[in-house]
Amino acid sequence: MLDTDSTAGALQTLTGVWTGRTRHDDRTGPFTISFAPDGTVALRTPHGVGTGVWSADGPGRFSYELTETPAPDADHHGRRRIHVEAHLDGAAYHGTGTVSAGGAPARAAAPVQFTADRLAGEPAAWHDVVSLGASIRGRTLHPGDEGFEQACSGWLLTVEHRPAAVVVAADADDVAAAVRFAAQAGRPVAVQSTGHGKSVPADGAVFIATGELRELSVDPRAGTARIGAGLRWDEVVAAAAEHGLAPLCGSSGQVGVMGFLTGGGLPLTGRTYGFAADRVRSLDIVTANGLLRTVSPLQEPDLFWAVRGGKSNFGVVVAAEIELLPLRTIYGGRLHYPVENREQATRVLRSYLAWAREQPEEMSSSVTLMRFPDAPQLPEELRGRSLVLVTLVHVGEEELGARLVEPLRALGPAQDTCGAMPYTRITEIHQDPKNPVGAHLRGALLREPDDEAVAELVSFIDPAKSGGPFPGIELRHLGGALDRPPGRAHAVSTQGAAFHLWLRMPAPPDQADAVRGAADEMLARLRRWDTGAMLPGFLFDHDSAPERVRRAYTEADHRRLTAVKATYDPNHLFRINHTIPPARHPADG
Repeated sequence: MLDTDSTAGALQTLTGVWTGRTRHDDRTGPFTISFAPDGTVALRTPHGVGTGVWSADGPGRFSYELTETPAPDADHHGRRRIHVEAHLDGAAYHGTGTVSAGGAPARAAAPVQFTADRLAGEPAAWHDVVSLGASIRGRTLHPGDEGFEQACSGWLLTVEHRPAAVVVAADADDVAAAVRFAAQAGRPVAVQSTGHGKSVPADGAVFIATGELRELSVDPRAGTARIGAGLRWDEVVAAAAEHGLAPLCGSSGQVGVMGFLTGGGLPLTGRTYGFAADRVRSLDIVTANGLLRTVSPLQEPDLFWAVRGGKSNFGVVVAAEIELLPLRTIYGGRLHYPVENREQATRVLRSYLAWAREQPEEMSSSVTLMRFPDAPQLPEELRGRSLVLVTLVHVGEEELGARLVEPLRALGPAQDTCGAMPYTRITEIHQDPKNPVGAHLRGALLREPDDEAVAELVSFIDPAKSGGPFPGIELRHLGGALDRPPGRAHAVSTQGAAFHLWLRMPAPPDQADAVRGAADEMLARLRRWDTGAMLPGFLFDHDSAPERVRRAYTEADHRRLTAVKATYDPNHLFRINHTIPPARHPADG
């Protein structure tokens, strides 16, 4: 290490990032190397990575020695030792060194010429994590690399990730290697497929992108599917439909399958079939010790229970086996009610609530109150308007579905898309945005709204208002199968609520604080009807803090979750999420 006064100048001139080329027997190869003030060195090449130490050997002269580990797809195998003697020449350095196989004798070393130019005056952002790429078959990306920003972006733009490194996993082995590296380096692990569920910035984390884990197979005789963590629901719906089968999915076909399932999964047919987590038969998950486990009701049942509802607090789920339903068609659609004043909005909302109370379990529905700005990018019929929107899905005979919808049609919707449709179109009903959005998202579980609650809700979309905010407030009707104990117990529950409230508000970066404040005020005004509980798949912004996460579970379930966490992740490696800390042993105080 550096222990002489003569190194002071070298520290000032050598520290930083250099990019250059090697030459050996008329062959050349690029490299990028990072020197840190503590005397450590990190190397990246197209085919491997290396770490080692450097030292100053006198004015303008230095040497470094490192071990290079080839990437899994490199054309050579085994580690190589690199020793270089070099001298500085302004903003460049030149050197001669040797490269030898890790166990080869010195005479086997091959002389190599090194030249490099300064790229930056500080050590690379990847300096401390460069060795991660040595064991990854997929891509390992660092800040500044092409594809890094895209890999850690996602659908929800209001949460920005700045991880130390991104692993675009090619398989479960990559996931396990990334988890082991993070544990050894003392860094948290973040995991993402589509980015619909982003809630906490992944700053400094080892970020695992699962989008390339795309296993998909359907067993029509067993009525099941094997699905990889990189799939989206529209892909699974299409594959299952070829066999007359259907998975339980939500309102958007673009949502990643695993975030949905591990958050419990509130499907559009929830009153009929319950949560999507009910239909999970097994999960393949990499836990904090880097082991790949298959969990089910018979294999590590506590972990199987916890992951379905506990999301990514317990590991990285790479695949699942789910049950499919023999469901080819549904009756569903949307009814649009533009409203000119509070009275019209009140009439439609009251009528919907009365109608919903009378519906059988085969009918799942929601009502959304919306207010739009007078913006030129919006369709003419929505600019500056307020709207009440009813969406519904009925599982059963078309004639019965149409008959059940008649009271809503009697209210005179301006648009009515309800009718029989193949299940493959179920994710078209809500018309959720497919492109990334900047939005503030909040959730709550409500008791049955009374007339005072209706008045509060309608006030948020009062057509007489000018200026923002411009909320979308959905009330999803619960009950039915959602309230019954599942066949395979899990950690998600409506806790007896009548409706799930889902608040979505556009949140441009320069208005984020104002939008957050407006959302807080809305929820405060609805507190009388708030059960105090939440659903774990809808925890965003400050709802992802540990003290608020407790609201998503019963007291007994939260206690059990923290105990499972203490067993499988005692060091809290998986904390870039709605955090469930591990239970502390009584001796810990």
